[in-house]
Amino acid sequence: MNRTKNLNVLDWIVLILIIIGGLNWGLIGFFGYNLIDAIFGLTIARIIYVLVGLATIYLLIISSKLHKREIIAARV
Repeated sequence: MNRTKNLNVLDWIVLILIIIGGLNWGLIGFFGYNLIDAIFGLTIARIIYVLVGLATIYLLIISSKLHKREIIAARV
């Protein structure tokens, strides 16, 4: 089953924010380079970091709900 058809606009935004955050942390870890700060400056970067954090919380909540739904579906 193609699960991307089930994603709404918020899910796509969250996915993009998580990818951006992960890539940025990878750059920081490997090269000590913060791409978000370099592109947007510190003030806007802090807003982006908050959005990435909120997206992560959303993803945690949704993934636990999806996991429960998968378990229930597997039992049927």
